[in-house]
Amino acid sequence: MLQRLFSGILLVSLMASRPAHDFHASVTQMQYNVKERTFEISIRIFTDDFEKALTEASKSRVNLNGTVKYDPLIEKYVQSHFSYVNSQKQIKQIKYLGYEVETDAHWIYLEMPFTEPLRGGLLKQNTLMEMFDDQVNMVNVQYQGHKKTFVFRKNQPIQDISIE
Repeated sequence: MLQRLFSGILLVSLMASRPAHDFHASVTQMQYNVKERTFEISIRIFTDDFEKALTEASKSRVNLNGTVKYDPLIEKYVQSHFSYVNSQKQIKQIKYLGYEVETDAHWIYLEMPFTEPLRGGLLKQNTLMEMFDDQVNMVNVQYQGHKKTFVFRKNQPIQDISIE
């Protein structure tokens, strides 16, 4: 009887400490809008991982599925983890537009005015890398008929995203 009780407690504690998912990843879409001369950017990020990062950043509990809106906190977090510096070493301004909730993820929407060729610039996408050593951030770039995917990891959070 005591052994069964101990086994039950052990099983429950293992289940409770098990992560919601076994991998840490985000997907970013960067699509160039020729008419508007901007990159339309969306970042898909797992809600539970994002809540952990925002809780750590704000030093208070964040529940993204609650009624409280966290736009200023999300904007500040994204601005510090996602950026682009062009070939002239100028930091491009990225405008936070908002977010949308999906079942187990959040979509974060950004916009970046862009008038020069996409050549010789550096993109930083280190979202959640301060939280998870195995974090992988995939960035899909569509620019003037070209498509290219870049994979960002903790050892490579900044990359040249030239497309020719």
